[in-house]
Amino acid sequence: MPEPVDAVEMQTALLRLRRTSGLPVVFGGLSSEPRHARIAELNGAQTSALRGLVVSAGSGLGGKAIALARPCAVTDYASSRHISHEYDTAVAAEGLRSVVAVPVVVRRVVRGVLYGALRTPVTLGDRTFDAAVAAARDVEQALAVRDEVRRVLAASRARVTDPDAAPGAWEDVREAHRELRALAPKIVDPALRGELLDVCGRLASASGARAPAAREVALAPREVDVVACVAAGATNAAAAERLGLRPETVKGYLRSAMRKLGAHTRLEAVVAARRAGLLP
Repeated sequence: MPEPVDAVEMQTALLRLRRTSGLPVVFGGLSSEPRHARIAELNGAQTSALRGLVVSAGSGLGGKAIALARPCAVTDYASSRHISHEYDTAVAAEGLRSVVAVPVVVRRVVRGVLYGALRTPVTLGDRTFDAAVAAARDVEQALAVRDEVRRVLAASRARVTDPDAAPGAWEDVREAHRELRALAPKIVDPALRGELLDVCGRLASASGARAPAAREVALAPREVDVVACVAAGATNAAAAERLGLRPETVKGYLRSAMRKLGAHTRLEAVVAARRAGLLP
């Protein structure tokens, strides 16, 4: 079943779709099981007929989009000969005619479907079609980032629990810390972002190697991100690409971090950050 935090991404995408396309009705849902999607989010609907509907691959317009893993549209749902009609009752109850359905595909797996609809039978133009596809891409990107966060979080918890479990474990801990720091700004859900940053903090202090005499240093989150990339040997350009920043911005963050850490070189900054418990 889709998790509540995943639904936030669908809600946000539907709001954007309705705003950018002018479609009066938008709805969608994520996978309830393989090759199925459950309609859970509606915006602009006048009834609850569509809510909870489980769309199966190959059935109806959304099912066709799921089966083909590509967008599909009809000018008049009820009379279309290009789709099956298992869901006609619910569609008619809402009064929908022209409909576009776009699958949400992450790593070649369909994870849901997003719809936009009119209550009049007109051909949907490229602008509407493009807006629906863009909204689906937003959901795909958000889910891909969320998947990666969960993967790294799971691995990170194991490393925090037993950092000496395997040769080179501390390099794994440091890489996990860098990955999580880079992912954090991309997370919309505050609870998940908070959990991610909490794990980052535990990773940074997992070795217990903070120097007793180390002074308290308060770096901005992006300054920590940049120093973490530097610790991995990244150039300013490589750090910028990883963090989604401009090289000049990275240079500014690094300069600021070095000043706060009392460092004169990149290496001194990394050492000082580790002594201060800011990096693992």
